[in-house]
Amino acid sequence: MNFKHLRYFWVVAKAGGVMRAGEQLHTTPQTLSGQIKLFEDWIGHKLFRKVGRRLELTEQGRIALDYAEEIFALGAELETAVRHKRGERRTLDFRVGVADAVAKSVVYQLLEPALDGDEPVRLICHEGKYDDLLAQLALHRLDLLIADERVSPKVSVRAFNHSLGRSSMSFFCAEGLRERLTGGFPQCLDGAPMLVQGPTSSVRRQLDPWLVRHRLRPRIVGEFDDTALMNAFGREGRGVFMAPAVLEAQIAAQYRVGVLGRSEELVEEFFAISVERRISHPSVAAITRAARAKLFHV
Repeated sequence: MNFKHLRYFWVVAKAGGVMRAGEQLHTTPQTLSGQIKLFEDWIGHKLFRKVGRRLELTEQGRIALDYAEEIFALGAELETAVRHKRGERRTLDFRVGVADAVAKSVVYQLLEPALDGDEPVRLICHEGKYDDLLAQLALHRLDLLIADERVSPKVSVRAFNHSLGRSSMSFFCAEGLRERLTGGFPQCLDGAPMLVQGPTSSVRRQLDPWLVRHRLRPRIVGEFDDTALMNAFGREGRGVFMAPAVLEAQIAAQYRVGVLGRSEELVEEFFAISVERRISHPSVAAITRAARAKLFHV
C-alpha cells in the first residue's frame, strides 16, 4: 500500500472535497484527484461519488476511512510514545473500557491508583456496552476492560478475568419518600416506586428473582444503564434505588439520601478483563492491588 495515497484519501474524505483538502495539503486539486484515482485502482473500488459540489463516500469508501482513522491514530500514538526529549519521562497511555452497567463512583475508585504510580500516565477512558468493549479489547484497542461480569468461556475472545472484589447491595431513598413507605425492610418495597439498573446489569438479573422470593412487587418507574442518572432521580425522591454497599457513605452524602436496607443475597462483582493471563501493564497491576487491599478487602 502507498501510504501517501492513503493519507490523501483520508484528508479528502475528512474535508469533503479536493479543493479544501488541497488547501490543507498545499497541493493542487488535479494532483489530489490523480492520487485518489491511483488509490482507487489499487483498492479495486470507487471510494467517492459526486453529489452536487461535494464528494460523498461510497460503502467501500466508508470502510476504507474507518481503517485509515485507525492507522493514523496509531501513527500519532507511536509518535507520542517514542518521540520525547532526552531526559524527559515518557507518558504511558492507559486505554480503559468501562462497561456502562458499572457504577461510575466505583470506576473512579478503581482507576485512581493508576494515576498515582511512579510512571506518568495518560488515562483514556471509553464507556460503552460490554460486548462492544470486549471486541475492542480483543483487537488490542484497549489495555483493560472494567466490567461487572466475567468473560464467558463460550465467548470466542481470548481474554482473562482478574477479580477485583465484590460488594453486597444497599437500598437508598430520599427522606420524603421514606416517610411514605410502610413496614420494615424489605417489606417496605412492596408497592413502592423503584429505580433499577438496566437489564444488561448483572445485579439487575439477580434483583428480579430476589423480589419473587421475598414476594415483593415494587412499581418499576425507571430503568437506567447510567447509574449516576438513576441516583440523580433517586435524590429527587422518584424511587428507591440500590448501589454497592462499599459506596454507602459516599452516596448518602453526595445525593442526600438515607440507607433503607441491605441485602447480602444481592452481590455485584467487579472484574478487570485483559488479554494477558499475567498482569504486566503497571497501571493494571496498581488497580488490582489497590482494589483488593483497600476498596473490597478481598
